[in-house]
Amino acid sequence: MDYNTDRTHLIIPEYGRNVQKMVSYCLSLEDREERNKNALAVIEVMGNLNPHLRDIPDFKHKLWDQLFIMSEFKIDVDSPYPIPSKETFTKRPDVLEYPEKSWKYKFYGLNLKKMIIEAVKKDEGEMKDALVLALANHMKKSFLRWNRDVVYDKVIFDHLYELSDSKLDLRNKGIELIESSKIIIKRPPSSDKKSNNGQSNYSKSNHSQHRKKY
Repeated sequence: MDYNTDRTHLIIPEYGRNVQKMVSYCLSLEDREERNKNALAVIEVMGNLNPHLRDIPDFKHKLWDQLFIMSEFKIDVDSPYPIPSKETFTKRPDVLEYPEKSWKYKFYGLNLKKMIIEAVKKDEGEMKDALVLALANHMKKSFLRWNRDVVYDKVIFDHLYELSDSKLDLRNKGIELIESSKIIIKRPPSSDKKSNNGQSNYSKSNHSQHRKKY
């Protein structure tokens, strides 16, 4: 028996073993002109195996790159595109710098941190006072979305003071935020049950009217 584990490794399994054999045969040819002809034939076969990719830009370029990959970058042919090197595909990508997400009160959202930074930059005056008050009310709404219980304004003021590094202070100023009862909107009872009952009662009464009398 001839097991796949005893065969040569398939570099791109999607093309199958026959295409890999064609690439290996192309590598064995000593005549450069003959290698070029066989390389073009291999490219045509690879393209026919992936007709759904023909609309992709640089489709041919991708096939030539895959040909060099399947030959382990050993094939010497005249490519219409820049010949890739092994280092191009083995090089590790650059590490992405992810944004900092160490946010203590996550229920307020990351955007609140940006808004607080902008509010701190504002010059003192009525505009800044109105902005800070709007931030506090926004924080209260966000808090109540996370916790449906009533929250005291003092808690919001303490959080704002902490998150702004002691630069925005609404404590002990007699300011009152929007009442929790106005923020928490209670959903009205579902009307589906009533409509279903109404429909069932209608169907019963309608059925009784058309019932045959014997």
